[in-house]
Amino acid sequence: MEEIVRAMTHVINQGMAMYWGTSRWSAMEIMEAYSVARQFNMIPPVCEQAEYHLFQREKVEVQLPELYHKIGVGAMTWSPLACGIISGKYGNGVPESSRASLKCYQWLKERIVSEEGRKQQNKLKDLSPIAERLGCTLPQLAVAWCLRNEGVSSVLLGSSTPEQLIENLGAIQVLPKMTTHVVNEIDNILRNKPYSKKDYRS
Repeated sequence: MEEIVRAMTHVINQGMAMYWGTSRWSAMEIMEAYSVARQFNMIPPVCEQAEYHLFQREKVEVQLPELYHKIGVGAMTWSPLACGIISGKYGNGVPESSRASLKCYQWLKERIVSEEGRKQQNKLKDLSPIAERLGCTLPQLAVAWCLRNEGVSSVLLGSSTPEQLIENLGAIQVLPKMTTHVVNEIDNILRNKPYSKKDYRS
């Protein structure tokens, strides 16, 4: 760990980067990097790149908030549409032109057609009326839902076409509409909100 932090500090001191972050590290590893940086007067990581979407919540909502509040590490999240699962295009199976139809994405197809995948598609259908009420698409609702988390610094979009990118960027207009009431409505449909130590204490 000391070598990693020393190397990243060198890169920044040489002017090759302004900051450094981690990707798919555990909270314990991030805290270790921070401790090493403080011990040897080096530069700690400022963000963690983590998967975060309607169906993947544990790390960003339970593990990272403590780091965000204690040492200021933000989350740079990826896959807000869960590899396209949340886009709505898999509601009636796997279209031939989709990513999941490609041979190298067999794992994604298996996830979509599994029992859990069908349950997720049903939940997305239940979320559609909320998106309609807010005047947005399901992907825009999903991206705005990610952005509304105070610990999320940015959301990395994996758009395949300019049209998808423009649609996803429309989530910025939806963000002010993500009230506590709307978020609770979404949670009531998903029924997958992870519980933190703070929830158990209250």
